[in-house]
Amino acid sequence: MILNIIQAVIIGAILGFVGRLVAPGKQNIPVWLTIVVGIVAAFIGTYIARLFGVADTRGIDWIELIIQIVVAAIGVTVVAGIYGRRGVRS
Repeated sequence: MILNIIQAVIIGAILGFVGRLVAPGKQNIPVWLTIVVGIVAAFIGTYIARLFGVADTRGIDWIELIIQIVVAAIGVTVVAGIYGRRGVRS
């Protein structure tokens, strides 16, 4: 159980940073928020991959990984927009 949580955090962090690289424009969000978005994207991406029946394949699940990266990029873009607007309300 603890190993799964640690693994989710590590994979989520990587997905968050890759999603941040893929997302268009500049994202002014903190690193911790990028990691959280990546973790959420990993779970949502796996769920979507399971819906399409591509989550459990032999070897590396490339399609699932691509779905997770796309979800992370969308998530980073949305969160950056929301987080950026938060500071404008002065």
